[in-house]
Amino acid sequence: MNAGAIGLGLAFAFMWSSAFTSARVIVEYAPPMASLSLRFLVSGLIGIAIARALGQSFRLPPAQWRATILFGVCQNALYLGLNFVAMQWVEASLASIIASTMPLMVAVAGWVVFREKLPKLAMAGLILGIIGVVLIMGARMGAGVDMLGVALCFIAAVALTIATLAVRGASSGGNVMVIVGLQMLIGSAVLAVPAAMLETIEVTFSWQLIVAFLYTTFVPGLAATWVWFTLVNRIGAVKAATFHFLNPFFGVAIAAALLGESLGVLDVIGVAVIAAGILAVQLSKQKAT
Repeated sequence: MNAGAIGLGLAFAFMWSSAFTSARVIVEYAPPMASLSLRFLVSGLIGIAIARALGQSFRLPPAQWRATILFGVCQNALYLGLNFVAMQWVEASLASIIASTMPLMVAVAGWVVFREKLPKLAMAGLILGIIGVVLIMGARMGAGVDMLGVALCFIAAVALTIATLAVRGASSGGNVMVIVGLQMLIGSAVLAVPAAMLETIEVTFSWQLIVAFLYTTFVPGLAATWVWFTLVNRIGAVKAATFHFLNPFFGVAIAAALLGESLGVLDVIGVAVIAAGILAVQLSKQKAT
């Protein structure tokens, strides 16, 4: 892995993790589902425009269509939608920590659903991840964390796990920007329904809202997606996924720096333990290949 690939991996982990802080800002000033639906609409249209400029084909095979729809519903509408709603009550740092357990959930799903062999290193990583989550949740529950928000974050992480398994089919066959644009438009359409039914569109315009909305639209939305697929094409999905172990660190650090969220000793220890677990799981995959 050369310096360029490492730079891309660090950039992706930073951008992915920063989305929680920008989302926390957005929901302070605007309804979560309506904001996210609009964000996906803008990102999706831009993605489609880029795909057309690149001459990519919109004629996707049925399997790719199914995977793209599932990815759009699970990652965009469910994973991000539930996280946006949850961050009305849950801090960005905690949401990012829960979401970062996704690689551990993927390993469990591969073991239970697909009967994939789980090496000893991966099993140790899963145990570490569980210990880290217990440490953090024990400390947060003692401090009076909102359990509904926590539950929504965990459900969102499960949805992201399903989306990650689905993207195996969506990313094969080329037409990457077509798929990126379509799954964002799907997420926008799905979220528009509950937003119209359940939310009152009350927006407090401020420079913080504008900056956060533009940032989350172009950086975690489009730039991070492009960086991820570029990294996967360069070093492969297994090695690229190793950078997920940085997400807990970046997530809590960005939230603490920009939002002033406090961190306890058990939070720091838990983050380190979860990161070690994620790294162990990803390294076990590299050894398997």
